[in-house]
Formats: sequence, structure tokens, C-alpha cells
Amino acid sequence: MIRFVQLEDITSIRNIVLREGKMPPGQPRFPSDDVEGIFHLGYFVGDELACVASFHPESYGEFTGTGYQLRGMATLEAYRGKGFGNQLLNFAIVYLKGQKANYIWCNARKNALKFYESIGFEIISDEFEVPGIGPHRVMYLKIQ
Repeated sequence: MIRFVQLEDITSIRNIVLREGKMPPGQPRFPSDDVEGIFHLGYFVGDELACVASFHPESYGEFTGTGYQLRGMATLEAYRGKGFGNQLLNFAIVYLKGQKANYIWCNARKNALKFYESIGFEIISDEFEVPGIGPHRVMYLKIQ
């Protein structure tokens, strides 16, 4: 089941998956977590939160219309490969279409490129390094 959740609900999964559990409780927080219009989604298996993602209004480059940046998408290892991330992202796409957003973009880790491509995202940048995290590419999905 997918639900809108609060930031406090998702930081532990962000920490485990995206920061290898090296952050203190309540971290990582991104500067975008304080942007007006942000929302967080969680995929629950029973009562357990298995997958999370955050979306905030943010344009990218010269793209026109309303853009949202996807940040902090993370699935606990025990739940990977079951389609939960795909379902969560497709839920967000339908929701954002209803909000009249035009596109979603993200800084995708190199090891997640195929996942995003399978949903329809396109790579729109050269590879770049996020210090302490690793190689990334900007990806884009037109939603209307």
C-alpha cells in the first residue's frame, strides 16, 4: 500500500539505503525537505515501510512548465526486485499529472539508471560525481 508520509517516517530508510547507516538518527535531511510543496511517499508491506521517495517543486535547466525533483528514493534490501519502487514512482507520476506538473527529474545514481529507464526516464546529462556518494546522471520524465 502506498501512502503519503512525513519526513520523520522516511529518514531511517534514507540512512540505511543511501548513506549505509552512517548518519545519526533523523538524517539524512536534504535542503529540499523544507521546500513548500514537498511530499513524501512510502510503500508499506503490512505495517512495515519498505520503499520511500520525496518530490518537491523544482525546475531543471531550460525545461518549461512545472517540474518536480525526485530525491531520496530508497528501497530496503529485503524488498528490492519486487516492483515496489516501480509502483511508488508510478503512483507519484499519476498524482503529479493531477497536480498539473509537466515533468519529473532526478540525479540518479549510476546503479539505478536501468530502473529509471524502465519507467521511461531519459538520461539528459553527462556523468558527474556527488562527493562521498558516487557517480550520477540527471534523468528526466515528461508527464504531460
